[in-house]
Amino acid sequence: MSSTLTNQASSPTAPAARTAAGSPDATPSRFGFATHLACRECGHTRALGSTHACDQCFGPLEVAYDLPPLTRARIERGPLSMWRYASLLPVPPDVASRPNLDPGWTRLIRADQLAQVLGMRELWIKDERGNPTHSFKDRVVGVALAAALELGFKVLACPSTGNLANAVAAAAARAGIRSVVLIPADLEPQKVIGSAVYGGSLVAVKGSYDDVNRLASELADEREDWAFVNVNVRPYYAEGSKTIGFEIAEQLGWRLPEQIVVPVASGAQLVKIDKAFRELIATGLADQAPYRVYGAQATGCSPVAAAFRAGHDVVQPVRPATIAKSLAIGNPADGPYVLDVVRRTGGSVADVDDGELVAAIKLLASTEGVFAETAGGVTLAVLQKLLKEGQIDPDARTVIVNSGDGLKTPDAVTTAIEGISAIPPTLAAFAERVQGLAVGAAGKAG
Repeated sequence: MSSTLTNQASSPTAPAARTAAGSPDATPSRFGFATHLACRECGHTRALGSTHACDQCFGPLEVAYDLPPLTRARIERGPLSMWRYASLLPVPPDVASRPNLDPGWTRLIRADQLAQVLGMRELWIKDERGNPTHSFKDRVVGVALAAALELGFKVLACPSTGNLANAVAAAAARAGIRSVVLIPADLEPQKVIGSAVYGGSLVAVKGSYDDVNRLASELADEREDWAFVNVNVRPYYAEGSKTIGFEIAEQLGWRLPEQIVVPVASGAQLVKIDKAFRELIATGLADQAPYRVYGAQATGCSPVAAAFRAGHDVVQPVRPATIAKSLAIGNPADGPYVLDVVRRTGGSVADVDDGELVAAIKLLASTEGVFAETAGGVTLAVLQKLLKEGQIDPDARTVIVNSGDGLKTPDAVTTAIEGISAIPPTLAAFAERVQGLAVGAAGKAG
């Protein structure tokens, strides 16, 4: 009874959704309850292996499963990491006991102060800073690493805009294998250091991420024992993002959010969060309920938002020009599927400029103590924009995803320290400097 959940807006010939009851005869293998790969476009299937494109129509492949019956109690007894959802991932049953970074189970923060500023009733932040290398990429790399080892690869590799490079280098070091990461030469220094420190091979390439990605694809064809996590083992890698959706639902008391805003780079995170929600419904772990998914891009790299506004199904590649480098993918692989998801759920894709994203980073930090990287600023700024346009319901249960740590992109908010200068170590000098603050505090006390 093998089946997969596919995007409901994709080809009508694609495999049908998994039944809610699960298969009592399902037996885990070295890939858990994963059974095969299925094309998102034509439905053609093939055995689990190191390939990411359909040999019939060249469409993208994703993992299909034959799941056993699952219960909330069983999952809740699992480890405090993403491996509590191992039965829903293409990983060995003993994955949690193997040397890995144990990513996931990050905080879901109720953002009441931010909600009050925005005029919202219930707002939550899924804060991915708590992962081992401080971004959600640890999740996808965790699944890719497990699959790569099962497939016999000797090197873990990737093209990256920064966060993925950090995650691959760290995960490979922990697993005791070699890493090779390729990055654009103009990447933020903090992210370069965050990869180099783990001792793997770091290669800076002149050009954009899309140039780096093309080189990685060529290398993947040549290096048979290299697992490029987002190329030749991409179907497994992408499944890791589902755990964000699983955790959000569990942390909300096994309820789905009514609205969720997700940053869009390649688009895989948004598509897989939607897949997670549908899997939870199909397995009975969450009740059937409508939800709307919204995508967030920076104006300087917003090909999916542009396609959405124009009513197109095809995403036209662009050359990135934004400080949000973690979202600077001009030719997003999952762009068409993002459009499918947001249209099916009644959401949208919008973009904001660099000034708006910087202001949103500061707003999030000052209201909730969360220092987001530029992608998180994009997500909050898009939420603000959609609220003003009436596209988001301020009274609905809403989640935004902060995909990484602001300490990786501090240059975006250097204006926060403008005007700071040293004072003499005297009470008079201190009183003069903080006079406005003191008056304000007195006013509040009164």
